[in-house]
Amino acid sequence: MKNRKLSERFGFAWAGIRAAWESEQSFRIQAGFAVALLMALLLLRPPLLWWALCFIMAALVLAAELFNTALEALIDHLHPEIHPAIKTAKDCAAGAVLLLSFGALAVAIAMLLVVFSILP
Repeated sequence: MKNRKLSERFGFAWAGIRAAWESEQSFRIQAGFAVALLMALLLLRPPLLWWALCFIMAALVLAAELFNTALEALIDHLHPEIHPAIKTAKDCAAGAVLLLSFGALAVAIAMLLVVFSILP
């Protein structure tokens, strides 16, 4: 896979995003939240710094979902049996997504507090 054309590498990346979209409800839900976020930003028109923070958080959550999906697919392929160490690995990956989601929610709440002049 090394030294492929840029267009091929984008194709591989897009195939991964498409696979997560098709196989993971969590990814679709998080993508839906990202679309809702965009609509809220367009409606509220916060300062550009908030746009940047919100987009970064949305991208991080979606990327974490992709890593989680990749890890689960690899683990299930290599070791389909139930094992405590595999459960821990999967739970940690899901926990990373959850922590980033809470961080994204905190950024959204802070933005709303600023937009509605509750915080400076």
